[in-house]
Amino acid sequence: MIAKEALERAGIHGYAHHGAHLFRHSLATDLLRSGASFAEIGQLLRHRSVDSTRIYAKLDIEKLRELSLPWPGGVQ
Repeated sequence: MIAKEALERAGIHGYAHHGAHLFRHSLATDLLRSGASFAEIGQLLRHRSVDSTRIYAKLDIEKLRELSLPWPGGVQ
């Protein structure tokens, strides 16, 4: 409740995950971007299953596009 109320006071609305869950999702995603493994993130978030961690840690599609190599011969 504390986190949700703080977000509301700050004028932050419209997120699917509110309150502390928003912070958990952000932390997991930032850790993944920094090179942490799903196992490490799961331990930090105290998940029993890596499947739970995968829900929290979102891949950054734009970063993947930057890192990807062009298709040989161009796009077809």
